[in-house]
Amino acid sequence: MHAKDILIDGFSRIQEEVHAAVEGLTPDDLNHRPAPDANSITWLVWHLTRVQDDHVADAFGLDQVWLNQDWEKRFGLDVPPRDHGYGHTSAQVAKVRVDSAELLTGYYDAVHAQSLEALRGVTAADLERIVDDNWDPPVTLGVRLVSVLSDDLQHVGQAAYLRGLRQSAAS
Repeated sequence: MHAKDILIDGFSRIQEEVHAAVEGLTPDDLNHRPAPDANSITWLVWHLTRVQDDHVADAFGLDQVWLNQDWEKRFGLDVPPRDHGYGHTSAQVAKVRVDSAELLTGYYDAVHAQSLEALRGVTAADLERIVDDNWDPPVTLGVRLVSVLSDDLQHVGQAAYLRGLRQSAAS
């Protein structure tokens, strides 16, 4: 198995988990915050998708799906166009709301498609390419992709946990 195949498998698992975390939930379920300063399922899935969109697009010299495919307009959020949620305050988290799970999965699926297209052409040598020299040591493409995988898996796990809390409270 080549490294790119492992990365493709990892990103595909995120897609499966995003769908499992949100499908069938109502807007109230998606936007519910279990405590005043907690994140909602909506915010977690939006954020993990925005981070993947931002970081993968930047690493491969692509346009962000959020802007290029009008997802920013479809969501209609009161956030700056390139915002991806990092460092959001509780008030900013509260602004990230949706009316359907399909909006979240639609955006994730579009980002996933772009990510997979970029990954299909990756060679072992590409993974050593420096994509961010603002760090010491500089960040390679391989490190950036693993970082996105890690972050996304953590956040989708949090969303799944919140789904379980919400469903157990309803029963």
